[in-house]
Amino acid sequence: MPYYKFSDYLKKRFGCRVHKITVDAGFSCPNIDGTLSKNGCIFCDNYSFSPPVRTKNIPMAKQIEEGIKYGKRRYKAEKFIVYFQPYSNTYAPVDILKERYDVAKNFPDIVGISIGTRPDCIDEEKLSFIQGYTERYEVWIEYGLQSIHDRTLKLINRNHTYIDFLKAVEMTKGRNIKICAHIIIGLPGETKEDILETARECGRLKLDGIKIHPLYIVKGTALEKMFNSGKYQPLGFDRYIEIASEFIGYLPPETVIHRFTADCPEEVLVGPLWIREKQKIIRCLEEYMLSKGLFQGYLLAKTG
Repeated sequence: MPYYKFSDYLKKRFGCRVHKITVDAGFSCPNIDGTLSKNGCIFCDNYSFSPPVRTKNIPMAKQIEEGIKYGKRRYKAEKFIVYFQPYSNTYAPVDILKERYDVAKNFPDIVGISIGTRPDCIDEEKLSFIQGYTERYEVWIEYGLQSIHDRTLKLINRNHTYIDFLKAVEMTKGRNIKICAHIIIGLPGETKEDILETARECGRLKLDGIKIHPLYIVKGTALEKMFNSGKYQPLGFDRYIEIASEFIGYLPPETVIHRFTADCPEEVLVGPLWIREKQKIIRCLEEYMLSKGLFQGYLLAKTG
């Protein structure tokens, strides 16, 4: 493969098929509860990207149990990572984090914990607490960055800055906690060069992992209003493949690519409709990179 796939990393790390189980632990987010904003990011609709949000009020232990059954049946998985995905999963006092994270301890087949959160929802106390889980599990913290450009972060109503992300990364390093950044390609107002500046910075930081996906438009969001008024146009399929391939070129070979596409239920997806063809996106990106002799890290020399 021309890039370091997460599935390959897990197979090498654990010696077997490992499946990631997404769970909703009932957290909120300062960008929707009124602390920073009540509107959230302009693209935000957790229903669109997190399966557990579509089946509310299921106890977390039941979510994990069902996820393990499905992973074993569908993917022949032997081990599992619990992924706390919806909203900001460090946005609570440590005692509440412990209560919810500890549910994973009831399942011996779980080998990892992955925590999705915002870079402004972490501090030394929470990181020291999370570090305790590294004695038993592989632990990932997935920080939603989206872009290094503060003008973009302001436009999409993130209500944090790139400096907030850098501070979170600095606090997290050296704790045996793996760091993954979430990046969106195709944000309003960003040029290809803007996106590749984000790529170069991610490469410079030598993060453990990256999640990349195209920006898509969900019904009922502020982004849909921008689209309907002609103020935003999503990337085309070929353009996304081209930019994503170049983005990967700036990442060190040891950085794990967790994903470079996304899922969205058809009933709420406005566009681009090509994101529904997940396997085609993966196949075409791999074929594009191989056909042009591109590979992860091939542009690193250009970063100086």
